[in-house]
Amino acid sequence: MQKATLKLETLACPSCLQKIEAGIKTLNGIDPEDVKVMFNASKVKVRFDDQKTSLKEIENMIEYLGYQVLKSIAKSE
Repeated sequence: MQKATLKLETLACPSCLQKIEAGIKTLNGIDPEDVKVMFNASKVKVRFDDQKTSLKEIENMIEYLGYQVLKSIAKSE
């Protein structure tokens, strides 16, 4: 398992948070209990199985939803 922190462009509204969270949870290998979008910090923290998905796939999902990923870091647990 890996933990990742992704820094996003400034989020405009709380519904953005729900949209991003729901989108990430649809990906295979994501721990749905461990997806946290921090509205005020414009960050996403997520725990995922790197055998089933990748940090790049998570970034792609966020960008597909219309939000820019500025920086991302993943580390093994």
